[in-house]
Amino acid sequence: MSSSIACIACKDGKLFIAKRQNVGDMGGRWEFPGGKIEEGEDFNTAIVREMQEEFGVTVEVGEKITSGIFEHKGKKCTLDAFFVKFPHDGIEKAFELTEHTDYKWIDPSEIPSLNFVDSDLMIYPEIMKKING
Repeated sequence: MSSSIACIACKDGKLFIAKRQNVGDMGGRWEFPGGKIEEGEDFNTAIVREMQEEFGVTVEVGEKITSGIFEHKGKKCTLDAFFVKFPHDGIEKAFELTEHTDYKWIDPSEIPSLNFVDSDLMIYPEIMKKING
């Protein structure tokens, strides 16, 4: 079973989302950034590596929010979501995008109306519970 992480950044009531490049099964869709955990990595190491690779920043890893199991191409996968804190918001000083074409901070209620990846929509209700207390 493969393991992935989703990084949830909140700032002033907004959530950070990123738009995938137009390749692969979920290409061009919005997501909570993250990725696969590589062999030998723990959650923290994977989160810091993924955010460094995808946005060129070192994040602080916060608490775990939730876990889910989904199927991708007939294979079961786990998805663990964690709060992260960026060193800046990517507005005044842009993030370096390597895996995405865009990013933005949005009101969490907008997520269901966006073309969002399926696995992230699965954990969205638990994320909403956590950020709404």
